[in-house]
Amino acid sequence: MKVFINPGHCPGIDPGAVNNELGITEADIVHDIGTRVTDYLDKAGCEVSLLQSDNLYYDGEGECVVAAANKWAADVFVSLHCNAFNGTAKGTETCIYKLNSDSERLGRCIQDQLVNSLGTIDRGLKERPGLVVLNATTMPAALVEIAFIDNADDAGILMNCKNAIARAIARGVTDYLSGK
Repeated sequence: MKVFINPGHCPGIDPGAVNNELGITEADIVHDIGTRVTDYLDKAGCEVSLLQSDNLYYDGEGECVVAAANKWAADVFVSLHCNAFNGTAKGTETCIYKLNSDSERLGRCIQDQLVNSLGTIDRGLKERPGLVVLNATTMPAALVEIAFIDNADDAGILMNCKNAIARAIARGVTDYLSGK
């Protein structure tokens, strides 16, 4: 099976959410986690493509992640992100195009593995049909908001549990692919 991993944002171009107190950026955190997810899925026998790019909507520098995933004919698409809000919100949520779909099943598999492995607050699945990585991909897709980078507890998880996060995401993907 072909799995496309998209760490959100792009180091040096678009940092995404930032925790200035800890000196961490969403782009760097999810790049590290995405690389680890790729390794775990590769070891599980999946064919994996990883692309981190800030180019989602336009013809600019870099490859458009949606076009790349569609052209490669991936079986699933997973975009990795860190949430941010007000410093007190915390937990894990997974965004999908719509409920009652293969994307919901993919999102549920990943969400369950992350929450059960990390002990984060389960913020559930969220329908987000306006996100291009969910509405323009031709395969089941999920955008995973791993934890809140601006919350001290969640930031600690993001910094110190990268292997556990990556293993949980990879298990979620393989659960989906095996029909669990």
